[in-house]
Amino acid sequence: MTHADTAGSTVIDVQGLRKTFGKFTALDGLDLRVEAGDVAGFLGPNGSGKSTTIRILLGMLGHDGGTATVFGMDPHRDAVAIHRRIAYVPGDVTLWPQLTGGECIDLLLQLRGIDPATLPARAELIDRYELDPTKKSRSYSKGNRQKVALIAALAADTDLLVLDEPTSGLDPLMVREFARNVTERAQRGAAVLMSSHLLAEVDELCNTVTIIRGGRTVQAGRLDDLRHLRRSRVTAAVAAGGGLTNLPGIYDLEPLGDGEVTFTVDDAALPAVTAALSGAGVTRLAIEPPSLEELFLQNYSGAERE
Repeated sequence: MTHADTAGSTVIDVQGLRKTFGKFTALDGLDLRVEAGDVAGFLGPNGSGKSTTIRILLGMLGHDGGTATVFGMDPHRDAVAIHRRIAYVPGDVTLWPQLTGGECIDLLLQLRGIDPATLPARAELIDRYELDPTKKSRSYSKGNRQKVALIAALAADTDLLVLDEPTSGLDPLMVREFARNVTERAQRGAAVLMSSHLLAEVDELCNTVTIIRGGRTVQAGRLDDLRHLRRSRVTAAVAAGGGLTNLPGIYDLEPLGDGEVTFTVDDAALPAVTAALSGAGVTRLAIEPPSLEELFLQNYSGAERE
């Protein structure tokens, strides 16, 4: 099945997923959905269940309740068929120390039944990631080991990329290259599930996000839609800011000095607020949409309060 065949279809479908380890509940009714062409951010604090979910999707763990399918198949029972169509990159890559980086890439591809000589993308990616494939992998830094795994994953034309902290150890230039690669793959119809602690990276790269805590989904959807649930941040320099105090929809109003104020505002109140700012003699105005960091921290802080 090609990317074109899967476009718009559900690649990962997880509903009410449960997993316990003895008395510890790792997953407690988690939901996760990823469509073909999506770059899906998978976020949560340490211990929230991200790695357990990924291991279940890869067929490495069974689950105790709920359902989980990849390409409509059972990850545990149909692992061989699923793995032919996916590539996985962990956050901490271990390679064969006696092999060169190029040999590790070739071996990883051959394990998938792919002849590296048939993949022009292999040489292109080695060049784009500035990897010396002739060095023994035991001499590689963490970042170079990560590059080997990324090149092997991206060189094959798979329908799903599962990336668990994929940019760990990469410098900013290589992170930018990684973002281009992932965007290209999604544009061709592949699905991408990416776990990351770098909220700015997810904010820039992902079009959907699932935030989990305590083994449960607390927010999920398209990132633009989720942002509508949060307030924008306004910073303004005004001649007289007193008229803003009693306006509905304004929160956390703070003076910054030199006539500047900052506050958050509901989207529905923005027209009235901008009119009030105009009447107050605004000389400088900045309106920032709610960030993924605010979305994440609100959910995480809410969990801590509970």
